[in-house]
Amino acid sequence: LISYAVLLALGATLTLPGIAGFVLAIGMAIDANVLVFERAREEYAVRGSLRTAVRDGFRGALSVVADSNVTTLLAAGLLFFLASGPVRGFGVTLSVGVLVSMFTALVLSRALLELGAASSWLARRPRWTGLGDIGAVRRGLLRRRPDLMRHRRRWLALSALLVAVAAAGIATRGLNLGVEFTGGRLVEYGTAQPVDVADARRVVAEAGVDQAVVQSSGDRQLTVRAGDLDDAELDRIRTGLATLGGETERVRDELIGPSLGSELRHKALIALGVALAAQLAYLGVRFRPAFGAAAVLAMAHDVLVLVGVFAWLGKPVDGVFLAALLTVVGYSVNDSVVVFDRVRELLRTRRRGQPVADLATTACLETVPRTVNTGLGAVFVLLALAVLGGDTLTNFAVALLVGIVVGTWSSVFTATPLAGAQSPRARRHAELGVLHRHVHL
Repeated sequence: LISYAVLLALGATLTLPGIAGFVLAIGMAIDANVLVFERAREEYAVRGSLRTAVRDGFRGALSVVADSNVTTLLAAGLLFFLASGPVRGFGVTLSVGVLVSMFTALVLSRALLELGAASSWLARRPRWTGLGDIGAVRRGLLRRRPDLMRHRRRWLALSALLVAVAAAGIATRGLNLGVEFTGGRLVEYGTAQPVDVADARRVVAEAGVDQAVVQSSGDRQLTVRAGDLDDAELDRIRTGLATLGGETERVRDELIGPSLGSELRHKALIALGVALAAQLAYLGVRFRPAFGAAAVLAMAHDVLVLVGVFAWLGKPVDGVFLAALLTVVGYSVNDSVVVFDRVRELLRTRRRGQPVADLATTACLETVPRTVNTGLGAVFVLLALAVLGGDTLTNFAVALLVGIVVGTWSSVFTATPLAGAQSPRARRHAELGVLHRHVHL
């Protein structure tokens, strides 16, 4: 509500990429709360005090919440200043949403939690708060403790295979670029009665224009965009719309040149490149240079796989896909930062001779519940959009579903092994640990 009020005050127009930035900010706000709650669970298991657990939970989660939000804010700000069109709209809504979500997660949520922790009734019933137990998922993982980093070369090889398959799809099948990038024709129709957009899309598809983008531009107005529309197809579309909305007339007919798409693509690539460099520098300072490089490489992995999936499926790469792609970039970096923050924390209490790979495994296992809690919530919503939404929302939902699954994989099985493989200090720690065990034996 606060973010929406700020956007209204700024007079921002909510395009689909803008809404994608809004959704990503909401997801990050939920994620920040989950990070705090998971840390509070850990503190309660050690201290047994609800009030102390809440206080230390916020204190322990502050660094990871700040790092994940700052990296996203860097990218959003640079997209706003350097990009144009829908990419800039994404940057506006994401910047507003991130700033507001940090306030709500670190101030409002804390006030409510501390109010609840002060209740003597809840203090005697900690399970009612959800903080009295670390959760079945985490308990099972810590009990079995699978050695994830033992086969890190296999995980990296599998990630490389995914990238190779995606690159093969891009090279052999090519990208089905939308009207925003290739140019085309935009026609606006006025109807006597309101027409449902889903019904209008069905009529346009029946007229033989399957790849058209159909949107409502007013109470009784519809726009149809496609790469190639002849007069016969336009007449069939008008006749079909007339069966739904009564008397229908063509009120606008414009040709969209490819220069706009070229400018948008050029500025978007520059903005993304500068944003990646800024994130790399920030993560290198806050963590280690190897960690920053690993997070950026994992993000590039996610982007290539998502583009490759759309190339193999032949789905349109348009403004909707661009919105989903930017959202996936934000999720990918955020996931990697969460894991790296836990690795950094474990390094401070590392036992002498303990391999860094063991710490990386522990960090992954301890952050998996957070990934499950935040990821499943998004998956449920996206599955509903993919099944029940129209053509536009279906492509958006499919892109985000692929991005969330691949991003979760890459944060654990790509970014973390890459950070260990690239860091000389990590290799030196591992070698000293092996030597220490041999000497001890």
